[in-house]
Parts: sequence; C-alpha cells; structure tokens
Amino acid sequence: MSIEIHGAFALDEPPCRYGRSRLQCRGPLRRPEPPYFAFLGESETYGKYVKRPFAALLERDIGQVCINLGATNAGVDAYLGDDTLLEIAAGATQVVIQAMGAQNLTNRYYRVHPRRNDRFVAPEPALRQLFPEVDFTEIHFTRHLLAVLAGVSHRRYLSVAAELRQTWQERMSALLGILPRPPVLLWLRYDPGGGAWPEPVLVGQEMVVALAPALARVIEVPAEPAAVAGEMNAMIYAPAQAAAAARMIGQGAHYTIAEALAAALPQAPESKRPA
Repeated sequence: MSIEIHGAFALDEPPCRYGRSRLQCRGPLRRPEPPYFAFLGESETYGKYVKRPFAALLERDIGQVCINLGATNAGVDAYLGDDTLLEIAAGATQVVIQAMGAQNLTNRYYRVHPRRNDRFVAPEPALRQLFPEVDFTEIHFTRHLLAVLAGVSHRRYLSVAAELRQTWQERMSALLGILPRPPVLLWLRYDPGGGAWPEPVLVGQEMVVALAPALARVIEVPAEPAAVAGEMNAMIYAPAQAAAAARMIGQGAHYTIAEALAAALPQAPESKRPA
C-alpha cells in the first residue's frame, strides 16, 4: 500500500502522467518539444523524499529542458511496457538512464507487477521446484523475496541471482535498442545499510561494461544514504516513512549527480535556454 504525503510533508509538485502512460512521473508535467533531455530511472531519478531531483538541478545548471520520467519503484520492465514514455525518450536529444536494480524484473523464476516492479506477484514453477519449502503467500516485495531465498539456501539463491543478472542484461539491451541515439548510463552506487543489498541490486561492473558499446558513456557516481550523509533534515517525508527516507539518497547526493552529469552533457546556448 502506498502512502500519500500531504501538508507540510508534501513535495511542491505532485506526480504527473504523460499521455496514455500509467506510470506516475515526477512533476511538473513538461511539454516534450525538442530540444530536451529525458531521464529514465527508479526512485532515485524520481527524487523520492527530496525537493530538487538531479534532473531539475541539471536543467538549472546547463540550461537544457530536462524531462524527468523517473518513477518510484520502476524497473526496466516498466519502461519496456510503456509506449508513451519510450516515445518521449526517443524524441530526446539525449537520454540518461539510471542503472536500475535487477531484482525488479519478471524472469523464469517469478513475476513482478508491470508498473510497480518492486512488487512480487507470483512464483513460477521453476522457483517452487527450486525452493519447495518456501511459502510464497506472505511475500509481497522482491527484496523480501530475495532475503527469504538467501536465508533458506544461499547456494540455491545464487541460481536465482544469476537468472536476474542475465535477464537484466537482456532487458537493458532491448531498451537501448529501442532508442535512436546511444543514451548515457548513470551508474549510481550506494549501500542503504541494514543488511540490504547495495544499490543497484545485483548489478555489477561486468554487466555495465557489457552494455558500453551501445552507450554514449557511463557516468559512475558513488553516494551515501541520507542517514549516513547526515541529510535527514533536508528530506521531505511523513513520520511513517522515516526509515525508508533514511535509506534513500539525500539532497546532497542529487547535487553531486547533477554536477557529474553537467560535466559530461552539452550545455544549451544562452539564446536557447528555458525562461
């Protein structure tokens, strides 16, 4: 169940939808009139719990319209199933894709929700056969699923992890193949702590390197979660979301990402900068 944030804890701009898309992206709603940059990614790209996501900061810094198509808890599957957002991305002068976690993909072991890709929908027969002792009825999220599987048998869990890595490679290649121009891959890395998998989950250097021929470039940005970086006072969250906000990157990390992107992406001429 999602929690709506109102009043003092609300962001300045509510989520928005583009055309026929069913994904909720970060507001404000922008008109995709070239030239513009487009950003695809999950909660970090969306800017969950922060006032100014890195796409907005980058627009201010380089003067280029930056359309934030990030969606909370989205994975590669969410974008591959969304023709509207793919069309907007295809029309962009430059696309930046966050390296999203491999756990949020439908694969031969389990299915995820088509838009909220962090939601575990059901196991496939192969997973039931591999883990016959696991009761899947009380598992609702992919991270919880992986934690349960690893706790039952690390050896058997490695088979699921290998499948997820291979699936990530295939889906990312499919996404890159749709775009008419090579995108930039933002490889944002951080450790949420508390025993959670480092972000992006199960995505290693060899996987990123394998995509390099289809990319304009890879921009690697290490970061820290808001609690470790001492940024909780700048986060925007309801009291019930404090733990989740503590594990998410804070406003300072967004400034760092925007600076790294600004150094790599072309700036708009002064005469063409948005008012």
